[in-house]
Amino acid sequence: MYDIGIIGGGTAGMTAAIYGARAGKRVLIIEAMNYGGQITASPKVENYPGIASMSGSEFATNLLDQAMNLGAETELEQVTGIRSEEEGIQVIETTGKEYPCRTVIIATGVTHRHLGVPGEERLTGAGVSYCATCDGAFFKGKEVAVVGGGNTALQDAAFLSNYCSKVYVIHRREAFRGEQGLVKPLEAKANVEFVLNAVVKEIRGDQMVDALLLSDRKKEQEFERKVEGVFIAVGQIPQNEVFQDIVKLDEAGFILAAEDCVTSRPGVFAAGDCRKKEVRQLTTATADGAVAALAACRYIEEQCH
Repeated sequence: MYDIGIIGGGTAGMTAAIYGARAGKRVLIIEAMNYGGQITASPKVENYPGIASMSGSEFATNLLDQAMNLGAETELEQVTGIRSEEEGIQVIETTGKEYPCRTVIIATGVTHRHLGVPGEERLTGAGVSYCATCDGAFFKGKEVAVVGGGNTALQDAAFLSNYCSKVYVIHRREAFRGEQGLVKPLEAKANVEFVLNAVVKEIRGDQMVDALLLSDRKKEQEFERKVEGVFIAVGQIPQNEVFQDIVKLDEAGFILAAEDCVTSRPGVFAAGDCRKKEVRQLTTATADGAVAALAACRYIEEQCH
């Protein structure tokens, strides 16, 4: 029997494991792919307080080592569900085994929606990024592109315009889906250019991004834009399908849990990017992990009295 079962071995999940283990609880982290989550793809992490610069993989390795040294256990398995049993026990079901737990923390994160064009996967981390606030400072004084038409893309463009010499905002439609209150200030910026009715056909470059091949949807012509960075903001996909009958989700599939990380199911908590929230950064993932673990510990203590 585990005190805290954590589904997901990213930043939020491993932080929860550290806090749970330090509270003297028996903790299990179940991860389907690889420990560390999305941050492992970042060549440099320079926005985490107290760490001037570190690779994402090193950051993740340090988190995992810290959790395991404190006694957290790990399993590499695919979670298929959670069921409740008598006395409030939550059983985490995987493709191979079952793990009874007093509490569960869902920390499955998100995946960024990709464009699916040639060069995207090969150049991820070498000019292709899915997080402007994480990587924008590396492109100071350079020409970059933001791909997308929603609020995130517009906010990314505004952020990057403070660093970059030129920001192209590429959108496949005539008008942006994002709020006009975000569009108007961008129109006034001399270093921001809208490229509308255009789709990305290829991200070009040998070792690093050096250009985009675009297609004009109206003229049906292809053209190129020279850029050194591409920030893709076409949506995030939460990994919560398996929990849709267990906890309440919003229309986009994110778990409904406030800053206390409490879900609609007693004894089940949500931490990190998988829950509905405004800011998704390393710092907010670690904060969620700590909050969820302490909430789980408090829940266990209340159930025992």
